[in-house]
Amino acid sequence: MTIALESPDQPDVIQLIDDLDAYQKPLYPPECHYGIDIAALSAAHVLFAVARDEAGTAIGCGAIVMEPGYGELKRMYVRPENRGQGIAAKVLAFLEGEAMQRNCAMFRLETGVSQPEALSFYARSGYVRRGRFGTYPDDPLSVFMQKDVQQ
Repeated sequence: MTIALESPDQPDVIQLIDDLDAYQKPLYPPECHYGIDIAALSAAHVLFAVARDEAGTAIGCGAIVMEPGYGELKRMYVRPENRGQGIAAKVLAFLEGEAMQRNCAMFRLETGVSQPEALSFYARSGYVRRGRFGTYPDDPLSVFMQKDVQQ
């Protein structure tokens, strides 16, 4: 498996994002969806990573949006058939490492109450619950988390 920063504007990566949306959209009402689209993922201040298997197939992805003072984790996803192999943890560590090389020492995220696997994963990865941040509304279906790292 390889993990690298790539453009999200590739057919197999777009399919990953579409699969993520297909999974998440039934879990929450439309006004509670805070994912960002391919154009936003392509912005210069976004680190977008893709995990590929030995055949070069995109099997996972994630992004960190570099905000003033912190990086926001977005669009973390691993194909269901590739889960349980530590891919998400490797993508997360890769993204955090890339962001730390750019002097980012605080990571934040928003996820939903209906995703216990994600909540568990982030807690195991050192993220702790916190209050809302940025422009997020006060949404009872959202869970906000943060991780501070030593540079």
